[in-house]
Amino acid sequence: MSAPAVTPYALHGISARGPLSDAVIRRLTGGDVDDLGSRAESALAASADVVRDDDIQLALFVLYASSYGSLPDLDPTLEFDVALIAARGLLEQAFERALRATVPMPDLPEPTVDAVGRALFALADADTGPSLSRYVAKKATDEQMHEFFMQRSIYTLREADPHSWAIPRLSGRAKAALVEIQSDEYGAGRPDRVHATIFARAMRGAGLDDTYGGYVDDVPAITLASLNSMSMFGLNRRLVGAIVGHLAAFEMTSSIPNRLYADGLRRLGFTEDVTDYFDEHVEADAVHEQIAARDLAGGLAEDRPELLADIMFGASACLTVDGWAAGHMLDSWMRGESSLRQRDAR
Repeated sequence: MSAPAVTPYALHGISARGPLSDAVIRRLTGGDVDDLGSRAESALAASADVVRDDDIQLALFVLYASSYGSLPDLDPTLEFDVALIAARGLLEQAFERALRATVPMPDLPEPTVDAVGRALFALADADTGPSLSRYVAKKATDEQMHEFFMQRSIYTLREADPHSWAIPRLSGRAKAALVEIQSDEYGAGRPDRVHATIFARAMRGAGLDDTYGGYVDDVPAITLASLNSMSMFGLNRRLVGAIVGHLAAFEMTSSIPNRLYADGLRRLGFTEDVTDYFDEHVEADAVHEQIAARDLAGGLAEDRPELLADIMFGASACLTVDGWAAGHMLDSWMRGESSLRQRDAR
């Protein structure tokens, strides 16, 4: 039996992509929806690939947006609505299972600062994912750079927020290391240097809308899955090791790509207001990678060795899922196509 037709429900420019995301959006904006659990179960049963399923990933994105407060149209009194939380739990279980089944699990090092640091650097060095940054530096067109900003806006206009959920869940040196990194991410006391703010300025300089969520309708499920994996790791206390490992890998693979992105933007004639975000990360993340790998991830593994496996899983998940998202963009551009969702798919 074919799925019932869905009339897209608009949420501040975000349209539902199926029965589940439609129900989640309606409920979070005060609608009377009483079958969220069965809709979640039906969506999961019908999905061939949870990670790339538009309806499931948009539903998760909106559910997480309720906790972040990133979409003002969502009713804040429903953040802990029992039905919504139960549906989110079903989706998270399936999403986590899919990631653990497909993300390569590296060998576990000894749970010491030095061993974990070395293992994480080796994991990052061994990453053979597509080099979107090299393509941007040498070949990307103006149109492709605008797509790049639209795709990246899903996370970067909320930069650092998913990892900050870990702060109250850590203690000692791991907590101190995370706060040191996040302080820089949030501008070290200077509102104009908050990284999300610098990225918003870059989007405006490129002639794009910097409203959070303004391009959700344009991006594929795999782009949403990249942010959703961070949100799932950060919002679930039992996955604190995974969010720490994710941040470590994220910081360790940021400096050189951002230099190449800045090179590509300058090649295309973009000005400093656009390149500033990427230039900022060349230096900042070169410092952060040492803190993240050793003091944060290594320190946590040494203090809580039972979290070692999840630390390494989170790091590998970061490299893998972000590689899938980057690969989608690069493959599309190499075929001479847009990386954005096609109009007939919206």
